[in-house]
Amino acid sequence: MHTDTERCVRAVRSKDARFDGVFFTAVRTTRIYCRPSCPVAPPKPENMEFHPSAASCQRAGFRACKRCRPDTSPGSPQWNVRADAVARAMRLIQDGVVDREGVPGLARRLGWSTRQIERQLLAELGAGPLALARAQRAQTARVLVETTPMPLGEVAFAAGFSSIRTFNDTVREVFALTPGELRARAARPAGPRTPTPGVISLRLPFRTPLEPSNLFGHLAATAVPGVEEWRDGAYRRTLNLPYGHGTVALAPRADHIACRLSLTDPRDLTHAISRCRRLLDLDADPVAVDERLRADLLLAPLVDAAPGRRVPGSVDPAEFAVRAVLGQQVSTAAARTHAARLVAAHGTPVDDPEGGLTHLFPEPAALAALDPETLALPRSRRTTLLTLVRALADGTLPLGPADDREEARARLLALPGFGPWTTEIIAMRALGDPDAFLPGDLGVRRAAEGLGLPGTPAALTARAARWRPWRAYAVQYLWATDSHPINHLPS
Repeated sequence: MHTDTERCVRAVRSKDARFDGVFFTAVRTTRIYCRPSCPVAPPKPENMEFHPSAASCQRAGFRACKRCRPDTSPGSPQWNVRADAVARAMRLIQDGVVDREGVPGLARRLGWSTRQIERQLLAELGAGPLALARAQRAQTARVLVETTPMPLGEVAFAAGFSSIRTFNDTVREVFALTPGELRARAARPAGPRTPTPGVISLRLPFRTPLEPSNLFGHLAATAVPGVEEWRDGAYRRTLNLPYGHGTVALAPRADHIACRLSLTDPRDLTHAISRCRRLLDLDADPVAVDERLRADLLLAPLVDAAPGRRVPGSVDPAEFAVRAVLGQQVSTAAARTHAARLVAAHGTPVDDPEGGLTHLFPEPAALAALDPETLALPRSRRTTLLTLVRALADGTLPLGPADDREEARARLLALPGFGPWTTEIIAMRALGDPDAFLPGDLGVRRAAEGLGLPGTPAALTARAARWRPWRAYAVQYLWATDSHPINHLPS
């Protein structure tokens, strides 16, 4: 996109927010970079240059605009659509892998050399992994500076900086403000607030439109007691994070998702935000998705009725894989009951002063040693569950943002008790594949027949070829024709 100068200029002149995060506009005369929808008067085209990432702008010596705050743009949707190594690298960097394990750790997870990673990312994004991670650290630091009372020295290390001096220099370079000035600008003059220690409140941006009914309805209707709940208009759940645990409350708003995080260690902020964005599919491009689906005249009325549907994701692929097995051939209520029993018996207890969250979902290693006779499941499903958790625990079945989706599908299908439905629902919600498809799902087949679409899996799959690469979104629109609670925002 950023190499198409004419198209970028048109987007900047029209202040098209669909392209926020897809490319960035750097102004040579002011040395400032902006998002395409920046509210200031657009510069002359000859003074613009376009970059694929905020890190590329910073590497070229531009600083972030104080009006449009381009560093807070939604992430580029292409990293979720694409399945190549560069996209997998970006998903890992967004997860904070470079901060925790360095570039060698990133290379090890991808099976590349560090030199290959530098070369590929520089060619596509105009910045290497260290520069991309540095830009992300700067944004994390800004969130902590502006939304918490943490001392600035603690902010520096919580954001992933190795020293206070590096933190100060980076903030000044990226935002043209010192950390103290950032905090002063963010101060609210109206009445003092009493901050809650360890709690961070922030806004998660997204590209409009966003239809929250099926997104939050699905999460609330399938919530596992003790791990998830719907309370006071927000979806809440526990998080198992690299440096500790936390809880998050997510509530839909007109132009953002209100996010309230409680972390035992602030170094987990970047990772927690990344997980929440994947859970709610906030980096999607709903206009591109809906345009493709609307081209099918039978789907068009569903899209026009509620544009902007998202695919509910997961904060932990291993957790969702376990829950998918528990949900095989049973009702939503029965699946919740089975999961709640596992949580009560094997989950790690946590305190939640604000609600009813009691446990972290158990890790695969904790489930791998359980006695199958304690499971109130058919014998064949016990075998399926135990085989899955053991494969997850010993690393023979990697499920994560860096893992190849097709390889994961093949490994899942090789496990006993795994068929196309279980494999595709895991690909859709745990691996974030926007093209995952469930032609054999009963709800999908009923909706298809009601619309006049083919009813058999083979014929429906052939018809759905025109929906690619957004078939997972088509599933959401088809499911939404039913009155099931997953399709309705809780009152």
